[in-house]
Amino acid sequence: MNFENILVEKKKALAVITINRPKKLNALNKATIEELHTAFKNVEEDNSVRVIILTGSGTKAFVAGADISEFSNFGIQEGLHLAQKGQEILFDYVANLFKPVIACINGFALGGGLELAMACHFRIASENAKMGLPEVSLGVIPGYGGTQRLPQLVGKGKAMEMIMTAAMISAEDAKVNQLVNYVVPQEELLPLAEKLASRIANNSSTAISAAIRAINANYEKEVNGFDIEIQEFGECFGTEDFKEGTTAFLEKRKPNFD
Repeated sequence: MNFENILVEKKKALAVITINRPKKLNALNKATIEELHTAFKNVEEDNSVRVIILTGSGTKAFVAGADISEFSNFGIQEGLHLAQKGQEILFDYVANLFKPVIACINGFALGGGLELAMACHFRIASENAKMGLPEVSLGVIPGYGGTQRLPQLVGKGKAMEMIMTAAMISAEDAKVNQLVNYVVPQEELLPLAEKLASRIANNSSTAISAAIRAINANYEKEVNGFDIEIQEFGECFGTEDFKEGTTAFLEKRKPNFD
C-alpha cells in the first residue's frame, strides 16, 4: 500500500515504519495518524513480521508534535473527539499491539510525538534527541495518553515537573529518568534498533505477545496483573512454541520458532 505521509519497509522479520513529513518535522496530522493506524494494522496481520520499529525521517525530529493548525479553532466536543479517536486508533492501539514496537527517537519528540513514543513498548534515542510535553504552553494538556504514560515511566514527580514547566529534556536526562533505554550517536540508532529487534525475533512470538498483555495489565484499573500473568503463563503451555522451546532446551539446541 502506498502512503503519503509514512514509509513502510520490510526487512525479513522486521518492519520499519517511518513518519515522512520532514518539512513539518514529521508533525502528526489527522491523515498521518490514520495512515499509521493502517500501517500498524497491516504489519500486525503480516505473519512474516515479528518486530516493528517506528522512527521519523531525517535527523531533526522523530515527531515534533501535533499539527496545531488542524485543531486551533476546535471547541470542547471537538477536542474530546480528537483525543478519544486518536487514542483509540493509534496511541492505545500501538500500546496493545501483540507484536513489539521499538521507538527510535531520532530528534525532537514533543507533545504527540513523545506520546507516540511512550505508546511503543520501549524507546531508544539518538544523542541529539529532545523530549517534552509542551501542551500547557498552548493552554491545553497532553491528550494522547501523556498524563498517564509519562508518570508510569519517569515517576509522578518528574512527570509533574515536565508537564507543568513544558520544558524539554535531553536524551541523557531521558535515559537517567528511564524514559529511554539507550542513547547512541545518530548513525548508530537504527542499527541498534535492528540488533534489538533481531534478538526479540529469535524468541517465541506467542510468548512475547503474552508478556505484552501481562505487563500492560499492571497498568489497567481494576485489573489484577498477577491474575493475568497466571492466565497467560498457563496458556503458553498449550502452544507449539512451548513444545519447541522446551524440547530444544532438553536436546541442547537452539529452538526454531516459526
